[in-house]
Amino acid sequence: MANTIENAIHNKLRLRIYYPPGERIIEPHCYGIGSKGQHLLRAYQVSGASASHEREHWKLFRLDKMGDAEPNGETFDGPRPGYNPDDPVMKRGIIARL
Repeated sequence: MANTIENAIHNKLRLRIYYPPGERIIEPHCYGIGSKGQHLLRAYQVSGASASHEREHWKLFRLDKMGDAEPNGETFDGPRPGYNPDDPVMKRGIIARL
């Protein structure tokens, strides 16, 4: 899954993921490692399920909770407003970013 995410970031590909409570379409922006060693993905969700009911918004996803990730055939133009390429939650390092 990590290779899929890195490729999607570098090529600005939208991903279809499964993350509780359901399927989502996201634009991945930054992939890195959190303070406890967890792999994290900062992405802009454009549609789909949301536990917070914010279906279009910035989200932080833990890869160990993500069920699937695959390109959905769509691209995106570039960073969304509010994107921070030095995401502070990636305390142990950033693996890939826009």
